[in-house]
Amino acid sequence: MAQQHIVVIGGGTAGLGVIASLRKRRQQLTITLIEPQEYHYYQPGWTLVGAGEYDQLKTRRPLRELIPEGVCWCQDRVSKVDAESQQVHTLQGQTLTYDVLLICCGLTLHWEKIDGLTETLGKNGVTSNYRYDLAPYTWQLVQQLQQGNALFTQPPVPIKCAGAPQKALYLACDYWQKQQRLEHIQSEFCLAGQQLFSVSAFIPELERWMARYHVRINYGCNLVKVDGANHQAWFELTGPEGVRVQVQKSFDMLHVVPPQLPPAFIASSGLGNEGGWCEVDEKTLQHKRFPSVFALGDVVSSPNSKTAAAARKQIVIVARNVLHFLRQQSLTANYDGYSSCPLSVARGKVVLAEFGYNGRLLPTFPLNPLKPHWLGWFLKTRFLPWFYWKGLLQGVEWFTYSKPKR
Repeated sequence: MAQQHIVVIGGGTAGLGVIASLRKRRQQLTITLIEPQEYHYYQPGWTLVGAGEYDQLKTRRPLRELIPEGVCWCQDRVSKVDAESQQVHTLQGQTLTYDVLLICCGLTLHWEKIDGLTETLGKNGVTSNYRYDLAPYTWQLVQQLQQGNALFTQPPVPIKCAGAPQKALYLACDYWQKQQRLEHIQSEFCLAGQQLFSVSAFIPELERWMARYHVRINYGCNLVKVDGANHQAWFELTGPEGVRVQVQKSFDMLHVVPPQLPPAFIASSGLGNEGGWCEVDEKTLQHKRFPSVFALGDVVSSPNSKTAAAARKQIVIVARNVLHFLRQQSLTANYDGYSSCPLSVARGKVVLAEFGYNGRLLPTFPLNPLKPHWLGWFLKTRFLPWFYWKGLLQGVEWFTYSKPKR
């Protein structure tokens, strides 16, 4: 067992978490992590940073401090995976041979796909909670805005944490309402999709909060161009018969969520499905064509929402199945599609949306899952950040086993 080599691509939540889980089960495993970044980020905290409720610096730590002792860190990027020969090639020319490959590389944010956006991010009222350096600017804009137009966007799914675009809106509107400015600010939520949330059971409650904040919801409305200096944004509208037209909107504040796609090497290495996502069995998370490859986190093709909570459950499934695979045993752990999105509709109020495949509700606590509760706010702001650093990345696996189907 000691001679078997596991290569992990990606040092995000899924990558570090699955390494910790594997080491907890088999300390002697030989593991190499491929990750170019120097820092690791607690990205769920950025929504709170953008609302003035969390310290930006607490969401970042040096990656070196988080990698378990004995794990080899290859600080490089992957250029290609040759799954037939079980090798990974890096941009700096290294070749790593593996017995099991774990693909945890997440997805890629494509800011450049919105014309004019990269030139104006972080100024001219254009911001995003999807970047560490920009989340504080979101809070600055929210505090400064006295009146005018505030636009919040959401690109076509799948995206990471699909509730985050509207959480930015709710928390901004909650602040403006408390400051008695809301009636002077016209807020719009412009989303490319045709419904407010992927699980229909939560939509009525979210619509009530949109109405409470007097938000105009624009469905089928996708941001395509920004002129920050002149505070103008262009959106592509898709009509009922597929006819597309562009509309121009003025803004005083624009919160942008960029288009998001799988890393290019997934498709070029023959590991992707039609959309380029790593093609896995949705239960075992083993690759459908290459048995020695598993994937978890945002890169997977399985139809779960892409959240840190989903990765937390997937970590245990993959760790158990990988060890069974190395012993040439049947894979027994099955993922039920669990994901969670704490929808912060106001300070102190969170709809703790927990669900699995086919929109099945999977609540952890004996509360009405469709209504906001203070417990969700406590979890979001206090418990989960602490547990992330001290628990999830250290191999602690509370509430991680998938529920049997009833």
